[in-house]
Formats: sequence, C-alpha cells, structure tokens
Amino acid sequence: MNDTTPTTTQEYRSGFVAVVGRPNVGKSTLINALIGTQVAIASSRPETTRKAIRGILTTPHAQMVLLDTPGIHRPRTLLGQRLNDVVDESLSEVDGIAFLLPADQEIGAGDRRILSRLRSQFWKGPWPHDGGETADRDATGTSSHGDAQAAAKSEQQGRWSIPVVAIVTKIDTLSRPKLVAKLIEIDTFANFTAMVPVSALEDDNLTEVRDVLLGNLPEGPQMYPEDQVSEERPGDQIAELVRGAFLEELDDELPHSLAVVVDDIESPRDRTQAGLADDGKTHVMVSIYVERDSQKPIIIGHRAEHLVQVKKKLRTAVNRIVGAKAKLELHVKVAKEWQSDPKQLERLGF
Repeated sequence: MNDTTPTTTQEYRSGFVAVVGRPNVGKSTLINALIGTQVAIASSRPETTRKAIRGILTTPHAQMVLLDTPGIHRPRTLLGQRLNDVVDESLSEVDGIAFLLPADQEIGAGDRRILSRLRSQFWKGPWPHDGGETADRDATGTSSHGDAQAAAKSEQQGRWSIPVVAIVTKIDTLSRPKLVAKLIEIDTFANFTAMVPVSALEDDNLTEVRDVLLGNLPEGPQMYPEDQVSEERPGDQIAELVRGAFLEELDDELPHSLAVVVDDIESPRDRTQAGLADDGKTHVMVSIYVERDSQKPIIIGHRAEHLVQVKKKLRTAVNRIVGAKAKLELHVKVAKEWQSDPKQLERLGF
C-alpha cells in the first residue's frame, strides 16, 4: 500500500511588506498586479499615492499585506511633509521592505535618500564599504544561500534586521544587455536581501516577485479572510477611484491641487427614512476640492464633460464597492491653499 501522508508540513507565513521608492516608480502598478485587482490608483503622474493603501495577497500557505506608500521625496508643502510622515509610520510596523528601482532611470539622490532612511532604521552593524556583496547572487538576480564563509563575512559587515528586497521595475523598457548592466549597478548599490527584475505591465516575472516576498515573511497566522483584498473602507476606496479618474482627465498643473472626500453613502432605506426620493439606488456624495476658483471649471469641463466621463468610467467599480446600483454625485468645491493649511489638511483626512 502506498503511503501518501506528507512527511513535512509547510509552515504558514504572514506579515506586512512596505513598498517604497521614489515617486512614479510603479509601486501601485506592481501591487495591483500582485493582488490581481485594483486596490491602489496607478497613474503616470508622480505623487499619486497619498496614504498607505493596504492590499492583501492570500495563498494556501501565506498571507502578505502590501502597503502602497507615498513616494519618498523632498517635500515642498505641508502635505508633502505629511506624506513622508505616512511612510515613516508605515515602516515602523513592517516585516519586510520592497524597494522599487526603475530599470529605465539612473539611481539618483532620491534613491540614496531612501536607502539612507532604511539603513538608519533596519541595518545592524557596519555598512559594507564596497556597496554590497555580488558573489552570493545567482544568474536570475535573486539571492542564493552562499557558503559559511560568505555568511560569516556578511555578519561582520552587518545585516538587515528585516528583509529588504530590491524590485527592479519596468524591465520591458530595456534590451537584455542593458538590463544586465542595470542589475549589476543596483546589486552594488546596496546589500539587498534579494533582487528581482519585473515588468508588472507585461506580467513578466511577477510570480518570482511574489514568491521571493512571501518566502521572506516570518511564520505567522492568517490575519484576514482569504477573499479580502483591501483594508480600505468603501468611502476611502471610492474617493481614491474618483481622484485617480480625474488624474487621467486633467492637465498637469492640477493633480497636486486635487483632494477628494466621500461625504456620505446613502442607501435607499437611508433616503426613505430621511424623507428623500427613493430611486432604488445608493447615492454616493463626493466632494472634489481644488485650491483656486480658476481650477473649478477645469475640473468640471465644458458642459460638465469631465464629471460625466468620470461617472461613466467608475459606474461598475462603485456599484461593486457598495454592493448595489449606485449614483455618484460629484460636487466641486474650493479649499484655498489647502496643501499648506493644517486645519484644512486635517479636515481632508491628511
């Protein structure tokens, strides 16, 4: 008789991984690709993400919560400083770091600033003078175990207190020789726990990214139901979707001046109890804030074309979030210089 009883039991792993990087390096795009659905707005415009969005990836043997953090940058406004504070808060509670470095851009001051922050918080011991060992990586760019001598040398140099994985994004933009050169450059930039190249848009090497990040999680229990993909409340999800839709509609000068708040979500029953007309739909009341009166007509568009386009684009997504047919009511308002006003920032959720 054949004994099919497994001889070993795979331990369950779980934890939080902060996805960090300069603005516009593909953090939201990568998270959405790994989760398999949109949990964070992705835009070609920098500084799209304004808070730590939590996307939840569950497999039979692990659960990983990916924190989509705002791009770390040199702040120009009070809002910018608070976005950096969001990153600091996110980093204080994580089990791992995914440091995104785009293949199509040079390593710059922003990347070095991020590395310095990570070193100050997570590196234990002296920092290697040569920028990192390269001998213990295999041809795919991921870490291999190495021998005892290499491990001892690494301990003398120092180590990360949590895994810090370099994710080299946008590899579809480079030829293979240029990509190899880029991987070597990034490998010598820091003593990363692992390095994985990926193209989220082309679905190239996503499985390897997932496996490396999951494999570096600590053992732990499942934290969320297996079908939950986000920790965001319905109102927050809708607000982000609305802002993302407008980012794709608007001119370059507006994105940083735009804030979106869902004021209320009224079910048909709520409307009936309030003495309002019941059209069988859930009404989602949304306020869109800009900083100057001159920006209002840009948001609205000729004959309200921008409002109409956003409503059409988001109809299905909003219906899914509220679990019913919904009516999106968009109201454009002015909150003068809100990015530098502490009271208004607090009122807008920052």
